[in-house]
Amino acid sequence: MKRYAGVLLSITSLPSKYGIGCFDKAAYEFVDWLVKAGQRYWQILPLGSTSHGGSDDSPYQAYSAFAGNPYMISLEDLIEEGVLTREECDAVDFGSDPAKVDYDKLHENRFALLHKAYERSNISRNPDYQAFCNDNHWWLNDYALFMALKAFFKEVPFRAWPEDIRMHWGFALDYYNRELYFDVEFQKYLQFKFDQQWTKLKKYANDNHIKIVGDIPIYVSPDGADVWAHPELFQLDEHNESSSIAGCPPDAFAEDGQVWGNPLYRWDLHKATGYEWWVTRMWHSFKLYDVVRIDHFRGFDEYFSIPADKASAKFGHWEKGPGMDLFHTIRRRLGDVEVIAEDLGLMTEGVRQLVRDSGYPNMKVLQFAVDPADIALSNDYWPQNYNQNCVVYTGTHDNETLAGWYAGLSKEAKAQLRAYLGNFDIAEKRMYKAVLNCAMTSVAKDCIIPIQDHLGLPNTCRMNQPGTVGFNWRWRLTPGQITDGLAAEVRTMTIRANRGNWDAINAEKEGKE
Repeated sequence: MKRYAGVLLSITSLPSKYGIGCFDKAAYEFVDWLVKAGQRYWQILPLGSTSHGGSDDSPYQAYSAFAGNPYMISLEDLIEEGVLTREECDAVDFGSDPAKVDYDKLHENRFALLHKAYERSNISRNPDYQAFCNDNHWWLNDYALFMALKAFFKEVPFRAWPEDIRMHWGFALDYYNRELYFDVEFQKYLQFKFDQQWTKLKKYANDNHIKIVGDIPIYVSPDGADVWAHPELFQLDEHNESSSIAGCPPDAFAEDGQVWGNPLYRWDLHKATGYEWWVTRMWHSFKLYDVVRIDHFRGFDEYFSIPADKASAKFGHWEKGPGMDLFHTIRRRLGDVEVIAEDLGLMTEGVRQLVRDSGYPNMKVLQFAVDPADIALSNDYWPQNYNQNCVVYTGTHDNETLAGWYAGLSKEAKAQLRAYLGNFDIAEKRMYKAVLNCAMTSVAKDCIIPIQDHLGLPNTCRMNQPGTVGFNWRWRLTPGQITDGLAAEVRTMTIRANRGNWDAINAEKEGKE
């Protein structure tokens, strides 16, 4: 079994002078850095079109399961196309902190620039645009109208729209498509540019032997085009209001559990249609990514159902999910696609069996291993308890940074970790490197490390703190923060652990000869 390594970094966390990481030069330079570092994978967060407001622009609360995030469109590319000027872009206030995304300013100012680009593009005469719209009409038409309606109705949730369009009635669709024609076309233009630029970046990565690991949430946004256009797929009442919503019971992240608010699936109907929506979603995902990490995989075994009129997860209960019936269908329709099963959280024997039956590698997070009360080191996250068919992480986007996590451990927990690693004399500030090496040298098939952990950054640089709002999904690299020196260090550790991307390394050597 070949062993590889990769780095977790959201597209939005790339450095950029225009407020947020995107498909510009910095993204291509990061691919080059991964090659220098001997890595095989670039794992990103979901690319979906995020909702603005109380969700902190969370990539796990997207307006569509299929649309891309317009924030990721490179303004530099639009300048080169001649539909924007550098002076126009430089004059916009995207925020004052290059290490943080200011979503309020982005929402206010970036779309105005993108609309200027659309107005100058003469897009309706572009044959590539026309082909894109034809190929993607099955999701694009509803999504583009939905987003135009969101703007027309001042961003209120679609459940507050007039009944005819809220209920997706045909005559209302015809009316608003006529009335909002250019607003709908603008949304289609954004998706065309997103697809065009992402396809180019992914090809560059693949041509350099880097595979993209994508991430899809199990659920869709309650205020999104999927629920609006296809209410029959979800647990809704006769008014298309959620009757039950998703969440999770108390766990390591939230003592009182979490109420996510996402509508739950009507698995009986999905089964009756041969899981057509899910098969299509996975097919679309594999156009975007080489490997797909499915978030909250345990929800396919059992999902936590909370009555929609309750504000607390304490009122929730478990329901049975589709299980292997769904994944047998996906394999039959799509073949042996590469999936990572995110099976974190409350584990049951049913979840473990589903992971085994699927054959997908599951996740091991080293931060979850340390527990001074576990004298026998028996939990699933200590490396001696791994099998090969798994992916090891030091942490995920929901965790503390590795350096921040170690700094906050109790004296007893630090002692347990040091004893396990055999690093009694290493300085406190360098212990994160010993944990990195532990992940790299484990038997796990693949090892993926957040870039913050390679850099030894503190908790001020974590990506998300579940159960909180107001400061998540904002962290960014600054120019020059990742260096050739770091690449050489990571490459040495990767090769020593027999995880080198030899396709890229050999191609690099041939290029120098």
